[in-house]
Amino acid sequence: MFKKDHFTFGLVLGLIAPLVGLLIFKLTKFESFTFRDTLYYMLNESGYRTLTATLSVSLLANATLFTIYINKKVDKTAKGIFVTTLVYGLFILLIKTFY
Repeated sequence: MFKKDHFTFGLVLGLIAPLVGLLIFKLTKFESFTFRDTLYYMLNESGYRTLTATLSVSLLANATLFTIYINKKVDKTAKGIFVTTLVYGLFILLIKTFY
């Protein structure tokens, strides 16, 4: 898996990794709530503080994958991960700025 060097593969990994990070965050910080209740709370909270914090922390999964692929010299996959990280980051920045 760490030797596959395709931009599209990196995009897919970059889309999936933050979701895994979000799941881990939910399981550690909101363990007594259902996933649906957790999402409802994050989407309806004033200022979206928990949502943006959760999304920011979930990007650590992308940073980890990016570092692994860069160190393995699998550059096309790393570029795909980097692009999705930028898109997620921009989305988080927009939420923090305008809401």
